[in-house]
Amino acid sequence: MTGGTKFTLTITETPSKFSNLEKMSVAELITSINREDAKVHLAVKKALPQIEQLVVRIIERMKKGGRVFYLGAGTSGRLGVLDASELPPTFGVPENLVIGMIAGGDVALRKAVENAEDDPEKAWEELLAFNVRPVDTVIGIAASGTTPWVIGGVRKAREAGLLTGCITCNPGSEIARTAEFPIEAIVGPEFVTGSTRLKAGTAQKMILNMITTTIMIKLGRVKGNKMVNMQLTNAKLVARGTRMLMEELGLEQTEARELLLEAGSVKKAIDSYRRRNIPD
Repeated sequence: MTGGTKFTLTITETPSKFSNLEKMSVAELITSINREDAKVHLAVKKALPQIEQLVVRIIERMKKGGRVFYLGAGTSGRLGVLDASELPPTFGVPENLVIGMIAGGDVALRKAVENAEDDPEKAWEELLAFNVRPVDTVIGIAASGTTPWVIGGVRKAREAGLLTGCITCNPGSEIARTAEFPIEAIVGPEFVTGSTRLKAGTAQKMILNMITTTIMIKLGRVKGNKMVNMQLTNAKLVARGTRMLMEELGLEQTEARELLLEAGSVKKAIDSYRRRNIPD
C-alpha cells in the first residue's frame, strides 16, 4: 500500500463502469449510451418534490414582477442560456423575464474561456448590472456542484434576499448547501468519465424544461395545450397559428390567417374576434 493524500471522488467524477471504449463497436457504443440515458428520467423523477418546491415559489414572485436568472459555466451555462432564449418566441414574454448567464460571457457559448468559472465574485457583479431585487430568483446550474462562479453568485443572491435554487448532479454538494431550494438529480457516473455534458446535461435540460414550461402555463401564456402567445417568426408558426384559430373560432383558413396577421398573436386574434362578435 502506498502513502499519499487520500481524497473522495464525487459521483460525477467517478470512473465510468465501461472500460476500453475505443475497442467497442459503433452499435455497442450507442446502445450503451442509450442504456445509461434511460437512467436519467428516473433520477429526475426522484427530484420532483424538490423541483415543485422551487417552482411554486418562483411563480409567486413572478406574479409580483420578479425575474429569473440562470448562472452556469460550460455546458450548464449553455443550457441555461438556451432555455432562457427559447421563452420569448415560444411564449411571447419579454427577453428580460428569464435571463441566462454563463461564466465568461457570450463568447463562452462557442468556446471555453480559461479560468472564467473560477472567480467567486464575478457572477454577483454581473447580476448587479441587472438591478436585481428580492422579488427575483437566481438558479445556479452546476453538475458537479463545486463551480466557484456559480456558488459565489448564488451565495450573494441569497444574502441579498433573492430566492435561490440550484440544479446539480452530486448529493450534498456545496451549491446544494448554498441555495435555499436545491434540486439534486443523481444520474451516476458518466459513460465517458467526468463528461457531464452527457447524463448530467440531459437531466439539467429536462429540469429546466419542467421549470419554465410550468411557470409559463401558470402565468397564462398557454391556452388549453396551445402556445397562443408564440411569436409569428416564420411561415410554419403562422400556419400553426392559423390552424389554432380555425379550430377555436370555426373560421375558414383565409379569414383565420388574415385575422392572425392583423392581431399579431393567436391570443390577441381570439380576443379581437370575440370583441367584434359580442351580441348587441
